[in-house]
Amino acid sequence: MYATSALTPQLSASHSLSSNLSQPSHPLSLGFSFTFRETWKVFSPPTTSFSAQRVSLPHFSTLRVSATSQASPASTEASKVSSLPSEMKAWVYGEYGGVDVLKFENKVSVPELKEDQVLVKVVAAALNPVDFKRRQGKFKNTDSPLPTVPGYDVAGVVVKVGSQVKEFKEGDEVYGDIHEKALDGPKQSGSLAEYTAVEEKLLAPKPKNLGFAEAASLPLAIETAYEGLERTGFSSGKSILVLNGAGGVGSLVIQLAKQVFGASRVAATSSSGKLDFLKSLGADLAIDYTKENIEDLSEKFDVVYDAIGQCDKAVKVVKEGGSVVALTGAVTPPGFRFVVTSNGAVLKKLNPYLDSGKVKAVIDPKGLFPFSQVVEAFSYLETNRAKGKVVIHPIP
Repeated sequence: MYATSALTPQLSASHSLSSNLSQPSHPLSLGFSFTFRETWKVFSPPTTSFSAQRVSLPHFSTLRVSATSQASPASTEASKVSSLPSEMKAWVYGEYGGVDVLKFENKVSVPELKEDQVLVKVVAAALNPVDFKRRQGKFKNTDSPLPTVPGYDVAGVVVKVGSQVKEFKEGDEVYGDIHEKALDGPKQSGSLAEYTAVEEKLLAPKPKNLGFAEAASLPLAIETAYEGLERTGFSSGKSILVLNGAGGVGSLVIQLAKQVFGASRVAATSSSGKLDFLKSLGADLAIDYTKENIEDLSEKFDVVYDAIGQCDKAVKVVKEGGSVVALTGAVTPPGFRFVVTSNGAVLKKLNPYLDSGKVKAVIDPKGLFPFSQVVEAFSYLETNRAKGKVVIHPIP
C-alpha cells in the first residue's frame, strides 16, 4: 500500500485549557496562530511490516520513525529523540460528542512526570470502544475534567523516568494501557499524542518479536480478556463460548482460552464473513449469529464471555454453576459485569506467548491509520465492522 495524506489546519486561537485540570502543573495550554502542513508516506506490504517518514516538525528537530513486525533495538528508536520539547502535537476534545469534537492541536504541553511515572515517546497507539464511549460522555460522571487527549493503549520508547522508577530506563521499548481504571478518573492526557506519562506499574517491556503497531493493539484488550477469564476461575479442560469473537477482546479471549488456559472446547460467534477467521484463532465451533440463535444451541458451556452485550441470551447457554462475563449492556444473573484494572504484570506474564507466536496481535486489514487520520480511524471503529484492532501509526 502506498498512500499520502496532508493535514493543513488553519487555526487561530488565544485561550487556555488549564483551568479544569486535575493536575494544575500539567496544563494543556493553547495559544497560537499558525498554518501547518504535514505529509505522510506509508509503505505497507500485506503483512503488518511498514515504514513511515514524517518530513516536517515546526518546533523541534525532525524525527523519523520506523517499525516492522520484527523488533528493533531500543537504542534505534531512543536515539531519534535528541531533546525533549515543552510542547507537542496531540488530538484533543474540549466537549463531549461525535468525531467532530476531535481537534488536532499543535501546542499541547508535554505532561510532567510524577515520581512513579515514565514519559513515553509514543510510536503507536490503538483505539478501543471505551475511547469513543468516553468521548460521547457515556461515563462523564466518573471522567476526568475536560479537555481530554484520548487514548488508552500505547507502545513507545521511554525518554524520561521519575525518581521512584526502578524497572525502566531511558531507551526502553514499552507498551501498556496507560489508565489504571478504564472508567473511573482516567488521565486527561492520553496516548493520542507525541508523548504520554504513565505509571511504571502499568507498563511492560514490549515483546521483542512484535513491532510497535502490533504491541499497541494489545494492552487493554488482552488484559480484559485475561483478567475476565481469571475472574471466572477458567482452567484446563473447561469449555467456553465467546460472543463477538472477531472483535478486539473476543479475538484474544479465543486465543488465551486455548493457548494459556488449556480450554477443551472453544466456540465463538461472528457474522458470516468472519467464520474462517474465528477458526484461524483456534475456535472449534464458529457460529454465524445472523443465521443461528445461540439460545438454540444444544450444548452448554462452562463459561460464556459476552463481549457484545447479549447477557440475557448468554445465560441460557451456560452450564449450571458456570459463569457469564459481561463487558457491556444489561447484566442478567448469573452474569456479572467486568471492567478491567490495568496491570503491567499481566502483560509481562503473557509476553512469552506473544514472543513465541502462540498468541497473536490482530489488527484489522483496514485498521492502520496515520496520526493525521485519527478522525477517520474513530469513524471506522464506530461502524462496528472492525476485525481485531484499529491502530494509529506512525505517531511523529
